[in-house]
Amino acid sequence: MNWLEVSLTVNGELAESVADVFARFAPNGVMTEQGVKFLDEEDEGTATGPITVRAYLEVNDQLEETRQKLEESLFYLGMIQPLPTPVYKQIADQNWMEAWKQHYKPILIGQRLLILPAWLESPEPKRIPIKIDPGMAFGTGTHPTTQLCLELMELSADHQPLSSVIDVGCGSGILSIAALKLGATKVLGVDIDIESVKNSRENAGTNGVGEELILGQGSVTEVLSGSFQFKSAPLVVANILAPIIIRLFDAGLADLVAPDGEIILSGILAHQAENVIESAQAKGLKRSDQRQTGDWVAISLKR
Repeated sequence: MNWLEVSLTVNGELAESVADVFARFAPNGVMTEQGVKFLDEEDEGTATGPITVRAYLEVNDQLEETRQKLEESLFYLGMIQPLPTPVYKQIADQNWMEAWKQHYKPILIGQRLLILPAWLESPEPKRIPIKIDPGMAFGTGTHPTTQLCLELMELSADHQPLSSVIDVGCGSGILSIAALKLGATKVLGVDIDIESVKNSRENAGTNGVGEELILGQGSVTEVLSGSFQFKSAPLVVANILAPIIIRLFDAGLADLVAPDGEIILSGILAHQAENVIESAQAKGLKRSDQRQTGDWVAISLKR
């Protein structure tokens, strides 16, 4: 089956009305698309600019009649406020799920790790596979911040056996799962987003990880208050935005690191690194390693 895409780019005031018109003729729903701007370093993205409304009409014997009725409805809407001319585009049908999966490939990390999309067999049997089913949570392994963090975690495990680990802002659970596969006996993963906690548990199941991974909603304050099984660990990891890391130091992030322990921080832009290091040093931590890929930096610090 083929489809005819119809789209209109309008302002926010008109977008809902156009979407209502499209929905009358598009059996599979309507999609809206808008630009994004970042207001500050902590902003995850704020919608801005015009909105493109898209719908897909089934190519069949009724297509021309459907198209004519849609344009009539747009004409009447345009009498209230002028509309641009709709844009049409032929779309060949395909298995969208399979097409989406083609974008995800195995990723080699360090000397021993392999990030593997959950639906693929490992092309490197000698490497440790971390199977991730990309969901809404941050951390599919494709971003440099995750890869840098994993590299430093592997080095840490090479220097001394991992015991317990705390993963602050666990996202997809990729770092928690990696810690266990690198030899940790217990890992605590916390995130303020309950959907991330759920996504972590699903990915843990995909990797055959069970009760050795403790997951819960929360952050530094909840860990230190005793809400979970342990309050500190020899290794702490946090792949979060730099301004949040700095704020978490004020909340007690360094206190999660056991004596002689290590913390690995990522999600840091190069120009933010010194501020993060200064905040860490003020809490008794000393930089031991630093890695960079493009604009992104990961830092290892020791207590």
